[in-house]
Amino acid sequence: MNFKNVIGIDVSKNVIDVCIHSSQLVNQFPNSKKGLSKFLKWVNTNVNQLDEILFVFEHTGMYSHLITVILSENKHNYYIASGLDIKRSMGITRGKDDAIDAKRIALYGYRLKDEIKPTKSIRKELTQLKSLMNLKAKLIKQRAAYKGTLKEQKAIYKTINFKTMFDVQEKMIHYLTKQINNIQVEIEQIIMTDNELKHNLNLISSIKGVGLQMAITIIITTDNFNKFDSWRKYASYCGIAPFSYKSGTSIRGRNKVSHLANKKVKALIHMCAISSIQHNPEMKKFYLKRIENGKSKMWNAYFYSYS
Repeated sequence: MNFKNVIGIDVSKNVIDVCIHSSQLVNQFPNSKKGLSKFLKWVNTNVNQLDEILFVFEHTGMYSHLITVILSENKHNYYIASGLDIKRSMGITRGKDDAIDAKRIALYGYRLKDEIKPTKSIRKELTQLKSLMNLKAKLIKQRAAYKGTLKEQKAIYKTINFKTMFDVQEKMIHYLTKQINNIQVEIEQIIMTDNELKHNLNLISSIKGVGLQMAITIIITTDNFNKFDSWRKYASYCGIAPFSYKSGTSIRGRNKVSHLANKKVKALIHMCAISSIQHNPEMKKFYLKRIENGKSKMWNAYFYSYS
């Protein structure tokens, strides 16, 4: 799209700092519904032709959620940029100032305004799924900590003298397990009440080695297959796509993956690949054939996950 102006937004927990690139006007507003309403009125006063404006801001988790919703509801064009991408575009910088960062974000968006494709609005169901999956992961981690501690304590202390300590931790484990199950039920209900999500989940789950956890994770990270243009880009995002490592005549390293990746998804894909090799005879046969040809065992495991 041909955007004539760009507004850079530096989002923090309580406030947003904004900059209109063409006029270099800078202002600050509360990161709340009232504050964002004032922000849009300010933009309307100082900028013409709102349909030709691109709002650019960094993804900051739940802090940028409200502004995403407000801009979507008002049908404005916006782009959620990678924090690392913005940081590297700034060059060498010193110090930290939110107003200056807003200017830099506006400059970043203006330079790329002819190449940027506005971010598509994320469906409410996907936002709910992502939040529930994150909460579930936290509870599982807490439960694992209690289980590990309790196991060690029971191996050392006598049950009679430390009964209260054991009972409290066992109750916590039981409670966390109950809540994890409740969250899982809620996740499945959201998917089953949406025909598109249900259809894609069934397709992904039909692949041998891919379980419910991996299938839901793929749906969330791809925005139900709307975020990435090809499987190659998703493989790069997950950190399972090998890249060459060569320069001149002296550097001739082997191909390797980049550390700039979603390592949680990468770990899940690796486990799915191992499961597929173990339980799918066709995959196992092909895996062994690749090993015989001198390929790395780990590389082959990754290969299955996106081939």
